Amino acid sequence: MALFTPENLQRAALFTDLYELVMAQAYDAEGMEQIAAFELFFREMPSNRNYVVCAGLDDVLDYLENWRFTDDDVAYLKQLPNFTEAFFDRLKRLRFTGDVYAIPEGTVVFANEPLIRVEAPILEAQILETLILNQIHFQTVAATKTARVVMSAAGRMVVDFGSRRAHGLDAAVKVGRVSYLAGAAGTSNVLAGKVYGVPVFGTMAHSYIQAHEDELETLEQFSRMYPKTTVLVDTYDTVSGVEKVIQMARRMGGGFQVGAIRLDSGDLTALSKEARQRLDRAGLEKVKIFLSGGLDEYKIEDLIRQGTPVDGFGVGTRLAVSPDMTDLDVVYKLVEFDSKPRTKLSSHKTVYPGRKQVFRRIENGVMVGDIIARSDETVDGTPLLHSVMKGGQRVEAGMISLEESRRYAKEEMTRLPDYLRGLDIASEPYPVLTSERLEQDFLLLKNSLRAG
Repeated sequence: MALFTPENLQRAALFTDLYELVMAQAYDAEGMEQIAAFELFFREMPSNRNYVVCAGLDDVLDYLENWRFTDDDVAYLKQLPNFTEAFFDRLKRLRFTGDVYAIPEGTVVFANEPLIRVEAPILEAQILETLILNQIHFQTVAATKTARVVMSAAGRMVVDFGSRRAHGLDAAVKVGRVSYLAGAAGTSNVLAGKVYGVPVFGTMAHSYIQAHEDELETLEQFSRMYPKTTVLVDTYDTVSGVEKVIQMARRMGGGFQVGAIRLDSGDLTALSKEARQRLDRAGLEKVKIFLSGGLDEYKIEDLIRQGTPVDGFGVGTRLAVSPDMTDLDVVYKLVEFDSKPRTKLSSHKTVYPGRKQVFRRIENGVMVGDIIARSDETVDGTPLLHSVMKGGQRVEAGMISLEESRRYAKEEMTRLPDYLRGLDIASEPYPVLTSERLEQDFLLLKNSLRAG
């Protein structure tokens, strides 16, 4: 289920760049109805990533199934220069009628591998460029960040706490979705829970403690209302807060069921160790320790390396914003039109012509190399792109649930080679080759274009 209802999705048709509509009108005026193939990929691996986890396909397919220009959309466009009544009539009738091939969400991917291929009349495929790039780009960045955080947590719970600092409502909800897909236990965002069925987590903030006069009485009152809750202990003094939890346990006896304490500030390793010792001496070995506050994969790895006794992490800003990799060089390029291959020869922005497939070789359950080939080639390995939409409607491979994608993403991470798992950049990148036939196609077309 996507963030927007079908009715809201209809109003999103204007989520495009103006030049897409300008080109679309020109295509229409010229009678260009032939099928175009556009492929989405990113050109280079980020300098601080060994792998990327693709995401966002489900929202793209929802959008395509419901895509249309409303009367209100057209009324707005009539205020802009250069558009004709004939084009407005065309937009009112426009629906997505094409086919989509895609790599499943949660797949580990690398530079220049097509993640999505859209095959549709060129007018349709062109207008959709901005939306498709937007959804795949952001969710892929967030899924990749989450995968790294989850791997650093080494089996401990990770919860998305990033909504309040995400770049807008849509981004916050999408982080809730893809963080769960990429291995987080859930999110603090209730809307993400409603829209996508993601488990939601949360108990109290410091303000709840501050709003009351007595910290011990407040914690006890809260835990009686929510018996298996997680309580904050660092509002005033962490060690004192832990002692109050111990006092509360003595006062409540068998009624004490607090599941965890949360530390959000200070020297998390030292304070966690102190808290663990005090809780254990008091017979509260079952009370877990949950940490939050400025965490990311690097800090989590360091905490674990120092022997911090921790059972889970709440990761906020750095998960939602991914400050060390805010973007990918994602592009959406024409590779075929009217059954003829197309390319681009701009410096450092070369586009291999024709429809393509990615083949992945796996040995002993581990990825060993990919080959980008023509879509009609048979190459050693498992093909990654699958048909997910035909004639504007999803097919079976395009109806994967979030839970299925989550399980698949977990399996993908088990196939990742050891040398790519660390946070440091691997000395050798994962091997991605292009087939001889694809190279020959590119060379022939390049020579033909340069000859004139």
